[in-house]
Amino acid sequence: MSSRAVGGTDLWVEEGGREDGPTLLLMHGLSGTGEIWAGVRDILVEKWPGRWIIPDMRGHGRSAHCAAYGIGNHAADMAALLDGAESPVIAGHSMGGLVGIMLASGLFGIAPGAVVTAGVKVDWTDEERAGMAKLIEMPVRWFDSAAEARERFVLVTGLKGIVEADSELARTGIVEENGKWRLAADNRAASVAYADTRDIYRAARTPVVLAAGEHDRMVTLADLQTLDPQAQALPGLGHNAHVENPEVFWEMIADAAGVTK
Repeated sequence: MSSRAVGGTDLWVEEGGREDGPTLLLMHGLSGTGEIWAGVRDILVEKWPGRWIIPDMRGHGRSAHCAAYGIGNHAADMAALLDGAESPVIAGHSMGGLVGIMLASGLFGIAPGAVVTAGVKVDWTDEERAGMAKLIEMPVRWFDSAAEARERFVLVTGLKGIVEADSELARTGIVEENGKWRLAADNRAASVAYADTRDIYRAARTPVVLAAGEHDRMVTLADLQTLDPQAQALPGLGHNAHVENPEVFWEMIADAAGVTK
């Protein structure tokens, strides 16, 4: 694990695996951190035949805050992490999935071999966009204890009841300053909600796997099938399907990459 300057922003990046095989990049969703992939990462250690990269994206977790959080800013960061990788496989959840689809356009100097996504929101209502605009302008909320901040992190990431507040994931999602604690994610990162998923998907030149948990409240299978009739539902799972059942998400990656499960 290391901090790496990417496009002027210090990103926290975890890497593993070996250099003589395909590269896999995993991208978390809004307000999350790379640690959200812990369950999938455990599988990669045993089964992925090459190198894997798991960052905290700009404005999240252990990475630095910055001035801009457009979906293109994230895509440029991720393309820099993949510099030199031939036909990398990209996988992302929610916001991270949309970044992956944008990278599939080829406009950022890489040509992914496959892109695997879960929980990418297709359309935003006016009410939802207004809620995101309010979040962007909201001042930082400070907590008197780390425990309170971790509880809040678990709640805002939709992980309550799935991940414990004293988990390593929750610890990576908070920051202490002068005896107070806050969520690590910059509220302004919610500006990714202004991206148009349909336009981004139309620009993709690489095969994209679209999936959503059967009980995902952010996006339905019917929504995804307006983009691709072959989109798939993940039975029994919700928005954080990769946390609820890492094996299912791994199987999607393995199928798309053509590697042994």
